[in-house]
Amino acid sequence: MELFYRSTRSNSETVRASQAILKGLADDGGLYVPESVPRLERSLADLSQMTYQETAYEVMKLFLTDFTETELKDCINKAYDNKFDTEVIAPLVEAEGTYYLELFHGATIAFKDMALSILPHLLITSAKKNHVENEIVILTATSGDTGKAALAGFADVKGTRIIVFYPKNGVSPIQEKQMVTQKGDNTFVVGITGNFDDAQTGVKMLFGDKALADTMAQAGFQFSSANSINIGRLVPQVVYYVYSYAQLLKEGKIENGEKINVVVPTGNFGNILAAYFAKNMGVPIAKLICASNENKVLYDFFETGIYDKNREFVLTSSPSMDILISSNLERLIYLTAGADAEKNAAFMKDLSTTGKYEITAEMRAEMKDFYGNYASEQETADTIRSLYEKTGYVIDTHTAVAAAVLNKYKKETGDETKTVLASTASPFKFTRSVMNAIDAKYDAMGDFELVDELSRLANISVPRAIEEIRTAPVLHDTVCDREEMKAVVMKFLGI
Repeated sequence: MELFYRSTRSNSETVRASQAILKGLADDGGLYVPESVPRLERSLADLSQMTYQETAYEVMKLFLTDFTETELKDCINKAYDNKFDTEVIAPLVEAEGTYYLELFHGATIAFKDMALSILPHLLITSAKKNHVENEIVILTATSGDTGKAALAGFADVKGTRIIVFYPKNGVSPIQEKQMVTQKGDNTFVVGITGNFDDAQTGVKMLFGDKALADTMAQAGFQFSSANSINIGRLVPQVVYYVYSYAQLLKEGKIENGEKINVVVPTGNFGNILAAYFAKNMGVPIAKLICASNENKVLYDFFETGIYDKNREFVLTSSPSMDILISSNLERLIYLTAGADAEKNAAFMKDLSTTGKYEITAEMRAEMKDFYGNYASEQETADTIRSLYEKTGYVIDTHTAVAAAVLNKYKKETGDETKTVLASTASPFKFTRSVMNAIDAKYDAMGDFELVDELSRLANISVPRAIEEIRTAPVLHDTVCDREEMKAVVMKFLGI
């Protein structure tokens, strides 16, 4: 049965999966959601005997129903290959009774690789299916990880160009070096004199600029998105929650049907929304624990039912979560409002005009499986140090936010349900923050000295992604204000 997608802001138009992937954002500014969340067709026992790639096919075929088996398997096999440094793709590591789902074994050592390794292949396949002749221009804003993962995925992919905007002083030194050294004639990286929300708002304005779209079409271009607003990013993320449950079952860590909790460090809400979709597909997930850093807009939302971005923006040691406008939350708002696009559109209008909105008591009741909390900078650092001292296992700052919040949740509730924690980045991506958390003496070292010291401490080899940028030349040095983004894009495209 074919699954269609609708915008969260109007009920008028339905599109196929390939069309939703191509467009990225709906014409009315809404996000695409499936008309229903499909149920798993294979049993969890069956899935427990499958590889990551086989699991990905079983999950994704239910969402991407206009892809043939050959097309989808081809996309999956091209994505999850030797770019990953482990055959299992997303290993589970047990530490202090929690199962850390390591999502950072791809080309850029962050969880964004899990979706952005496959998105270029989904996009190119979608373009062929819909007879698109324009060159596709991927336009994306990043808080640190999406940018490099998207650049790596799309570099030198025929028929595409990619433009990444990032907050100039809002990412880690390693994250910035990864982006500005990116090779590929079709890649362009731009620093924004502002924060991530400025970059993301600017990108959304470019997507909504009809005059620019017409100018680009005349020049043979059209925009698409690699941000998690694209359903082609969200669907691959659902896979690893299905896979992690199946692996726990395979290893005898849980009984078939036993419920688990999932804790996710998140800013833009896409990664935890994927867990929510997995739960609705039939994975026995009890609590969805939403972990925020000091930009705790999501924690406050789950506490009060009020989403309010009118607050100070805090630069933290977990920069990929330094976000005040959680774009993917709109999908949850739409679904818990009974798929009422008009109601959702009113909330989003309030957000754009006043910076806040308040959901109904009925909608809050629909979100009862979510729990939100946050970790301060000190709590994040303490968690890294404590886990290392007790177990020798080293986690990055974002993963530490989730671990700290999990500890708070357990203390508050006494709930000892087995838990999968989404470990979203390698500690090598945030070496200075991680090493300082372990011992302040490391702050005197240079960035790459810290890399080598972390390798020694954690007894793991330096990832290829880090070795590659030690001596790589800077290839992108453009910086602009948000108001200049349109001109910068047009210059790069030569229009």
